[in-house]
Amino acid sequence: MNLQNLTHIASQSGGILYLMAIMLFVVLTVIIERSRSLARLQKRGDRITRATTALADLGPVALRELCVQAEGLPHEALLQIPLHHPEIRDPQRLGELMEEAIMIEIPHVDRNLWVVDTIITLAPLLGLLGTIIGMFNAFQVLGHPGTAPSHVTGGVAEALIATASGLFIAILGVVSFNTLNQRVREVVHQLETISRALSNRAHAPRRRSAQGANVNEATRVGMQPAAGEA
Repeated sequence: MNLQNLTHIASQSGGILYLMAIMLFVVLTVIIERSRSLARLQKRGDRITRATTALADLGPVALRELCVQAEGLPHEALLQIPLHHPEIRDPQRLGELMEEAIMIEIPHVDRNLWVVDTIITLAPLLGLLGTIIGMFNAFQVLGHPGTAPSHVTGGVAEALIATASGLFIAILGVVSFNTLNQRVREVVHQLETISRALSNRAHAPRRRSAQGANVNEATRVGMQPAAGEA
């Protein structure tokens, strides 16, 4: 099939195939960009999540090291909260602040996926519209005297190319959209895991200090002579 035939088929669809070629280019661009970005984000985020859950408490030195490792990731926004608010030791309050940070970061994680979702819905509809326009053009040939039936069937076959193109774009988009959505869910799960880990460790330094004070008090009392020995 040469360029002239492709141009003829595109014109038979009322120019719909030109629009669908643009849609295919756009959806492939978004899919490739989001796949590479989310793959890197998921891989680096997994390391940050494991390092955060391995923390014994919210020590500032360890948190700063994690922030350096998470630079440029949405995970960094969560790790910054205990550093910027060291006075907060209430796990519920700390969890609320991190939940707010997660809500702010999620639109950056799944950005441009709405484009793929829109094209998935639009491509089959445009393909059907192109086929309808092609069918009109094919059956108009019947009004000409001496028209062979092959002319009509050939026009119908060309008109169906628009529907096939729309279905191809939709199938490609659905598979890619579900894959990208799964990666987004995994990144969000990482953020929620970090949020819960930091909230659970909000009282760790204070708890250890209180235990140390209790041990010192017990030691001091134990060292005092009994009343009968004085």
